[in-house]
Amino acid sequence: QLVESGGGLVQAGASLTLSCTTSGVTFRNYRWSWFRQAPGKEREFVSGFARTGSTTYYSDAVKGRFTISKDNAKNTLNLQMTSLKPEDTDVYYCAASQAVLSAMRDPEYYTYWGQGTQVTVSS
Repeated sequence: QLVESGGGLVQAGASLTLSCTTSGVTFRNYRWSWFRQAPGKEREFVSGFARTGSTTYYSDAVKGRFTISKDNAKNTLNLQMTSLKPEDTDVYYCAASQAVLSAMRDPEYYTYWGQGTQVTVSS
């Protein structure tokens, strides 16, 4: 089970930190990522980790503003979001995959998903 938290309504320029707590999965056996989705749009890759090590990846839209982190001991995944923009308004999801790294940005290759947390950024 994956449960996201930390979303909310903020003004442009503000910061939020999302968290994803996991249970029932062996955290270290999966590659973890954040996606986001707006109504009527496809789910979009935001950021993720390689399965081993600490290499991180970001979409161009969030690079330099968002920071992904994980705590293997606590089985949690976080996404620190700064300098938020109205276009960051979406439902944010954490997800787990065992697929190859080249499939990182494709939501079809993810096995487990959280229920999502809404982030709304007002201008």
